[in-house]
Amino acid sequence: MARTTTRTIRTPRRVTPVGDVDPFRPSRARPVRVRARTMQADSHFEPHSHAWSQLAYCATGIVQVTAAHNGGTGDEVTYIVPPSRAVWIAPGARHAVHVLEDAEFRTLYIDASVTPAGWGGCRMIVVSPLLRELIHALDAPPPARMREERLAALVLDEITHASIQALGVPMPAVDGGDKRLRTLCERVLRAPSERATLAGWAADVGASERTMARLFQGELGMSYQQWRQQAVLAHALPLLARGAPVSHVAAASGYASDSAFSAMFKAAMGQPPSQFQPRAAR
Repeated sequence: MARTTTRTIRTPRRVTPVGDVDPFRPSRARPVRVRARTMQADSHFEPHSHAWSQLAYCATGIVQVTAAHNGGTGDEVTYIVPPSRAVWIAPGARHAVHVLEDAEFRTLYIDASVTPAGWGGCRMIVVSPLLRELIHALDAPPPARMREERLAALVLDEITHASIQALGVPMPAVDGGDKRLRTLCERVLRAPSERATLAGWAADVGASERTMARLFQGELGMSYQQWRQQAVLAHALPLLARGAPVSHVAAASGYASDSAFSAMFKAAMGQPPSQFQPRAAR
């Protein structure tokens, strides 16, 4: 007997992006500002950009950040961001945010004058316990100016020395990219457990496996298998962070066995999936 699945469909909530004229705008005198918002699932910011840098972080919940790969409006990378990670968005980089689960969203606006050297693109970083507490401290009732300056200096130091996490999922360009490739990538991101082979997905978009393999290499610079691994990791990490059993995460990621999923995960992340679960779930 076929199993019936009931899905609640929510109407996306559009949030107006922050403009350049804003009370939270950073400056040389106050280079790090924090803006806190409680956001419901399916809320999203339309694509936009700022003159300053930004660190997208959520104290709770999960967000999806899509940003231009090397600043400006070039090829995109999609990041799935659990509370243990944050996305650095360079000044001028066009980006959009979609809330996947109810989130306590914390956005650090950072003046372009203090952008770390070489950080002209976007990247995902690991949020250290110290950085998490520093963000919380900046979000507390307005501190004295001297205390704010010291907290800001520590925040910048933690960001600069944070570990980089290669969890971005590159996406074809909206303008000029192959529409079949973009459709295929979007479908894999929505349902990574389905049609694990490129041949299956290619048939869905009306193309041959050879054509899609060529498009992956030509537009994204990697094979389908390499790209799908990044998509699976981006999908699996939030599930593990919420305490889901490894067996459940493996199945939801399209793996027939826990051991195969765990081997792939450890090879990519350097640690087994259990290390990314809350202690109570291990």
